[in-house]
Amino acid sequence: MNNKRIVIKIGSHLIIKGGDDFLISVAQQVKKLKDSGHQVIIVSSGAIATGLKEYKILSKPKSIIEKQSYAAIGQPLLMNKYIEVFKPYNIKVAQVLLTREDFDVRQRYLNIRNTLNYLIKIGVVPIINENDTVAVEEIKVGDNDTLSAVVATKLNADILILLTDVDGVYDKDPNKYPDAKIIEEVKNIEEIEKKCMISTKTKFFCGTGGMKTKLDAAKICVANGVKVVIGNGLKENIIVDIVNGKKVGSRFLPTTLTKISSKKKWIKYISRPKGKIFVDEGAAKAILEQHKSLLPVGIKKIEGEFNKGDVVSIYSLDGEELARGITNYNAEEVELFKQKKSEQIKKLYPQLPFEEVVHVDNMVIIKNK
Repeated sequence: MNNKRIVIKIGSHLIIKGGDDFLISVAQQVKKLKDSGHQVIIVSSGAIATGLKEYKILSKPKSIIEKQSYAAIGQPLLMNKYIEVFKPYNIKVAQVLLTREDFDVRQRYLNIRNTLNYLIKIGVVPIINENDTVAVEEIKVGDNDTLSAVVATKLNADILILLTDVDGVYDKDPNKYPDAKIIEEVKNIEEIEKKCMISTKTKFFCGTGGMKTKLDAAKICVANGVKVVIGNGLKENIIVDIVNGKKVGSRFLPTTLTKISSKKKWIKYISRPKGKIFVDEGAAKAILEQHKSLLPVGIKKIEGEFNKGDVVSIYSLDGEELARGITNYNAEEVELFKQKKSEQIKKLYPQLPFEEVVHVDNMVIIKNK
């Protein structure tokens, strides 16, 4: 069994439904993995749910203030529980709370990665959660399935285990069809997503357990060489069984794509574009077919406010996203430069530092070939 870096995502339902017994089981399994030489990172939901449980509130909070307040109550209780269950095994844990902004700024993203790597190096198990107490819609990652996928890819994990309270992804709605079966190996995520959409378009099945976001997380991971398994966290020894390669849950194997650099991985999967740049057909062809930088002459229009160093999306005029990249200029400057040749711009701005608005080295293709 080769030593692996493992990210385990634990959902709120498991925290509440499984109670102390579930978390004790997680700690026991993590101990076994660490004793075998594996490295473990946990992404845990449950702050809001734990806060609600503390106050014996059964209904979900609706307002942001209520959600953030119960997250503030629940987060320390949740961390205390993790400390408690890992203590008998002499395993230290560390709380890491993140927001979307921590990934949008590359330096902050690198700082997070370095901190997590150091915690792992000294034998600590990081317990990561979105910072629900301060996160508003604009700075939310969105869900912890996505957060776990981002963590798995940026830390070059070997496997992401998404624990839920169902056995995996089903081939059809198990609520309607008694003969529905677990798909042991998912080879085409898009095909599964289509099957999962009920004709009313109001529900998403395949086993519930927030399966839509889990499939989205799997997409991010498999494209970055990370294996994903969705499994039932309430099953005995599920984590160790998955790591040992036993056929449990639903597996998503990495696609055989060319590996991309850490910077381009951040641009494509982790950062959030701050604006849009629309380009003509010539520029689109140069980017997609000739792997060229984006020059001002090919830019037709821009949308949004962005600064130098921000990630922007590059679109065709018919609205298809072609690429993403780090811009060398802010929105006002791009507006001034657009549709002008380099020679024209240099006459107006002799001290122009860059000919390219987005250099090819800071660009990644989004459009599927």
